[in-house]
Amino acid sequence: MKIEYHKTWSNNLGREIEYKTYGENGRGVLVFPSQDQRFYEWEDNGMIEVLAPMIEAGEFHLICCDSIDAETWSRTSGDYNERITLHEKWFNYITDELIPTINNGKKLLVTGCSMGGYHAGNFFFRHPELFDGIISLSGLFHADYFFPNYQNKLIYLNSPLDFLNDLSERNIKVGLYQNKTMIFCCGQGNYERVTGSSTNRLKDVLEKFKLNAWFDIWGKDVSHDFYWWRRQAKYFFEKIAYEHIGKAA
Repeated sequence: MKIEYHKTWSNNLGREIEYKTYGENGRGVLVFPSQDQRFYEWEDNGMIEVLAPMIEAGEFHLICCDSIDAETWSRTSGDYNERITLHEKWFNYITDELIPTINNGKKLLVTGCSMGGYHAGNFFFRHPELFDGIISLSGLFHADYFFPNYQNKLIYLNSPLDFLNDLSERNIKVGLYQNKTMIFCCGQGNYERVTGSSTNRLKDVLEKFKLNAWFDIWGKDVSHDFYWWRRQAKYFFEKIAYEHIGKAA
């Protein structure tokens, strides 16, 4: 497997930021780390290992990006606007700087676990023109978990459950969600209560638009950790690769 490390300057953030790629052929997959974690999290926790046969077979190549959650979503000091404005600079780094260098003009599949599942959903639903699918594992889709009682337009724009719920069926974005791979998985075990509730709320919203999304709720023994995320990732990526579920033409 071809593995490359990159460290590049971001004009949006005014700093260097890192990412790592695995493989070079097949469908591009943009991977977000979980809360406060780094671009090497998937490698350190065995996610690359379980997907390696598909990467080596040329079904996928992964781009594991970095995050700045500790400065934005997880930060308890600083006002809301300061935190979400910095997040938006990182968001623009991903859309305007990173993606154009990695996608070769093709739409990407986007994925992540926990907070990474939130980021995957936020990018996918805000910019469906950039992505042809999403696999979100134990994702959270409402911003008020980190920004309670907010009244801020920028936070609203980064809260999928809020802005999706306000779309009309005729909105151009709803049309862009059609015919794309949409997979949302969550367990019912330890630390999955909040993400499970958020995932079910998202299901209700997408059903309103009659979108063909796959919501797969695993059992009460399935907890919020990499033991289960490894199994889920292998299961869903194999479905896409070998059973042609939502596979790009």
